[in-house]
Order: sequence, then C-alpha cells, then structure tokens
Amino acid sequence: MNRRFLFIFLGAAFFALLPFRSPAPLIYAPGEGWYYEPAGASGKWTRTRAKDQLEVADQAFKNKDYSTAMHAARRVLKVWPLSDYAPRAQYLVGRCLEERGRDEAAFDNYQELLKKYPRTDNFDEVLWRQYEIAGRFYGGEFFRIFWGYLPLYTSMDETAKLYGKIVNNGPYSAVAPHAQLQMGAAREKEKNYEEAVKAYETAADRYNNQPAIAADAMYRMGITYQKQATKGEYDQGKAGQAISAYTDFITFYPDDKRVADAQKAIALLKIEQVRGSFLVAQFYENSKTLSAAQRHSGAVVYYNEVLQLDPNSRYAAQARQRIEALKPLLQTQPAS
Repeated sequence: MNRRFLFIFLGAAFFALLPFRSPAPLIYAPGEGWYYEPAGASGKWTRTRAKDQLEVADQAFKNKDYSTAMHAARRVLKVWPLSDYAPRAQYLVGRCLEERGRDEAAFDNYQELLKKYPRTDNFDEVLWRQYEIAGRFYGGEFFRIFWGYLPLYTSMDETAKLYGKIVNNGPYSAVAPHAQLQMGAAREKEKNYEEAVKAYETAADRYNNQPAIAADAMYRMGITYQKQATKGEYDQGKAGQAISAYTDFITFYPDDKRVADAQKAIALLKIEQVRGSFLVAQFYENSKTLSAAQRHSGAVVYYNEVLQLDPNSRYAAQARQRIEALKPLLQTQPAS
C-alpha cells in the first residue's frame, strides 16, 4: 500500500512539473480529463446544428483525428443532450478513448451511454466493447490514475467488477453469459475462490439453457473447489464439494470432451479423501491431549471412514487392523 502511495505522489509531482503550453485555455471534460484547446481552434469543428456537429465527429473519427472527433462529439452532448444524435455522440467519445488507450475511461463512458440511452440502437455492440475492455484488464492491462494517464496497478478485483457491470447492464444479452463466466475466472485468478464459485454457480443456474456455458461453469466449479481442497491443509469438505461438482458435470454433460479429465480429478480427490481420513484417525490415536476413550473412539470413526470411502485403497488393510486392535480397548473404557 505504501508503494502505491509513493507512485501516486511521484505521478502527481511529474504532472505538476510538466511545462504548460500558453496561450491556450485549459478545459476539463468528464471521463476525458484536462486538455488544451488552442485559441481559435474550436471554430474549425463547431457547428450550429446537432446533425452537422455529429457529422464532424464521425468524419474526424474516420480520419483517425480522435482529438477533434472527441471534442465535436462532446459538444453534441453538451449543447444537444436530448437530441437523437446524442447516443451516437456518446458512443464516439468511448471509441475515441479506446483508440487512445484510455480503456477504463472508455468503459465508464459506455456505462454512461447505456444508463442515459438504454434504447440505443447499438446496445449489444456497446456491451461487447465493454467485454473486450474487461478482457484486456484480465490479460494484465494496468488500471490508471490522474484522469487515466498514469498506469499504476493490475487488479482482478476491479476486473471482476467490470464483468459484473456488464452482466447487470444486460443479464440476458448475448455477452452476459460470457461475462458471468469471466467474472468467476477473474475471482479465481485473484484466488478468491468463494466468490469464484458463486459466479460459476450463477452462470450454471441462470444460463442452464445454454449447454456450452452451463457445462463450462460446472467444470470450473469443480476446479475451483479442488483448488480450495488442496490449498494449505487438505480440506475434506471442499474435496467433497469438488467431487459433487465434477459428478454433476459428468451427469449432465456426458459427451463433453472434458469428462475424462473430470473423472481423473475425482479419482485423485477420492484418494486424497481416504488419505486425509487415515491421517485424522492417526491424529486421534496418537493425541497427547485427549483422554484414552476419546483417542480410541475418534480413531475408530475415521478408520471406518477410510473403509467407507474406498474399501480397496492402500490404506484399507491398515485401517482394518487398527479397528480390530482398538475395539477391545473401547469395550473396557468408561464413557467420557
């Protein structure tokens, strides 16, 4: 955290010491930041009608003159915000920001477009553009500060939130199922496995009529549970959830090409479950803090669990031996 504040301070100092061009008015545009407009330059691209002003913006964008295109489009929004040309102008601002590498500002601009003009003709295209922007952040693009000029940090948390906004914008749009899956992927990459599972569960439930999406969600749920099961101390509960998720995946999508991988994962998880139960049984049997009755009864419970999970495992024979050895001791010990 201290390093981030250091970067912010250095960035502020850098911008404060930049030489200023003069004479020229300094103008601030929301989502765009500060820019200089040379004296008399505005007359070259300003028009008196919304339609004509938008044509200037469109033509400038085609000519890759993104500065003029953005200023002309913003003038449409400022002077004629309720006109039929405003949604297109808002869209062009986002496109210009994208072309300039200002992805976060572009995403926010598209968000504003969908909020102000929810019936815009290119609603779906805008959602896909937001999805592509979120994908770039998922791939490692830096989030920026100081009006989007200074790249500072990557963040899977922020990326997941971008995907969440896309889903909220159009829960049943064509892009929403993919965004929902990617929300889970971002959380998984962040190692926030609980949130990842929630995102995958939502994808599997909400889009169950889309087999490709639902199958992917179920399979990735299994992977996510498996990661939790093998993280640090082995987690028997998460192992069971992973097995359940993989089993559901195999049951509902038996022809999926990943079924063989899911079956292998289940086999490995079951081996780990057996090993885990055996180790717990040994812990009880060798505990120095429990009473004899507690040690022996606890050990027998978990040795029996070893046999229930897999009576043919390599731990089964030893579990049976220990149960037989402990039974007489249990009969002679008073209840604790």
